[in-house]
Amino acid sequence: MTDPQIELRELEPKHEFLVAIDSDGCAFDTMEIKHKECFIPNIVKYWSLQPVSKYARAAAEFVNLYSKWRGINRFPALLMAFDLLNDWPEVQKRQVTIPDVPSLRDWVGRETKLGNPVLQAEVEKTNDKILTQALDWSVAVNETVADIVHDVPPFPFVRESLEKISEWADIIVCSATPYEALRREWEEHDIAKFTRVIAGQEMGSKKEHIHLASENKYKKGNVLMIGDAPGDMKAARGNDAKFFPINPGHEEVSWEKFFIEAADKFRDGTYDSQYEDQLVIEFEKLLPELPPWKG
Repeated sequence: MTDPQIELRELEPKHEFLVAIDSDGCAFDTMEIKHKECFIPNIVKYWSLQPVSKYARAAAEFVNLYSKWRGINRFPALLMAFDLLNDWPEVQKRQVTIPDVPSLRDWVGRETKLGNPVLQAEVEKTNDKILTQALDWSVAVNETVADIVHDVPPFPFVRESLEKISEWADIIVCSATPYEALRREWEEHDIAKFTRVIAGQEMGSKKEHIHLASENKYKKGNVLMIGDAPGDMKAARGNDAKFFPINPGHEEVSWEKFFIEAADKFRDGTYDSQYEDQLVIEFEKLLPELPPWKG
């Protein structure tokens, strides 16, 4: 079996700097349409949540869009949505059985490459019904995304930023989205040409992406992650990399700030902890830990 991470392992620096960029909700305004039109209808369909569909929608939207877990991989996000539903008094009153998925929880807990190819292999090995259902759901999500999500351009100042930093930094896409969807979106809008590697969920976690691409290749302080979710910041912190937040709901302002100010600070060495901390404080205010029905 070909090593899915080989492109990251064998990345040879062309520049002194590395910039990793998340895709959904960060470079592209695709988070809302993907979750509301693609993920959530398939959650209701494949996990028999029709009797509590409005609660399932609220739980999934909170996890994936409006909380500190925004942007996490689809499989742990699905488990978190189930947990919120199990704990919701209004749902309990409906006497609906929320899916009990121990084998999926086990797989998510021990696997880092949480994508369909690895899940497919696990299904073939175990013939587990729950894992089969999870795979069917995930495949359906991808098919719906391919059918519905197109002609969504990058946020303003994304292209300009890529053009600017590609002159002095190596750029990788660092995402939990499947590779095929990433490639399609970045090529559709002619910005894949600015990247060295497009890394999706098949190549592991975002933390792994940055580690494999940067280890022993770039000087300390010369690696930056741009993302719209706390998981992106965690991936950066886990690699001693800098982080620039794209604030949910304020993406255009964030990208303009990066283009006009932050990119130059990163290149000239003045992107210090004080500057980053102020950005992070503003960012974290936008993503709560408790859902509104618990607030």
